[in-house]
Parts: sequence; C-alpha cells; structure tokens
Amino acid sequence: MSGDALAGREVIIEFSPVGSVMKVTAMDVLTVTEVSIQGPVNTPQEILKRNAVKRLEYVLRKNGIID
Repeated sequence: MSGDALAGREVIIEFSPVGSVMKVTAMDVLTVTEVSIQGPVNTPQEILKRNAVKRLEYVLRKNGIID
C-alpha cells in the first residue's frame, strides 16, 4: 500500500471487471469509508490499486479522519 498516511490501517481492495473497464474499490476497515475508481481493464493492477488508495487517502483527509 502506498502513502504513509495510511500506514498501519487495514485497507481492503477489490477488483471488478465490467466489460472493458476495471472497477477498483478501496475500503478503510476502521471507518468503513469506501471509494471506487475505474480504469481500462488492461491497466496493470498495481497502478489501479495505487490510484484507489490515493483516492481513499484524499477522502479520509478531506473528512478530517487522517492528517
């Protein structure tokens, strides 16, 4: 998982292909905050995972849950 802000937090990542698009959901277990991103199905999973975790980090910061 990338991002020091989420170090020590449990994050669940789910990949769901929908036609030519891959939907990636990231959920912070402690707060049950969930975000989703989409990308081309042929994008490497590590890139999609990194983008989903960064979006989760953004949302947690915006809501004042993390610094």
